[in-house]
Parts: sequence; structure tokens; C-alpha cells
Amino acid sequence: MMCSVGDAFDLDLDGKLPVKDYVCKDCENKFKGIGKNVACPSCQSKNVAES
Repeated sequence: MMCSVGDAFDLDLDGKLPVKDYVCKDCENKFKGIGKNVACPSCQSKNVAES
């Protein structure tokens, strides 16, 4: 699942922003995200780490 502001989306950025793998430290959800202020798409926690 892609993390975004709002709902999940598919976006081709031509490699300008790298998509990274994250894990939520609160609910242990694993997801992909872009940007600096990544939030978990399941619980909206910002307590996430790159995995």
C-alpha cells in the first residue's frame, strides 16, 4: 500500500522521489511510502521506520 495524504494512489514519478519500505512501530503494518512526513495508512501513526 502506498502512503499519501488521503487515499492510496498509483503515481509514476520517473524516479524523482524514491519509494521506500516502511514499518509502523505502533501497529506493525508494512507499507511503501514517499516523502518526509510518512504516516501509516492503517492507523495514521507517524511513528514509522524504514525497513
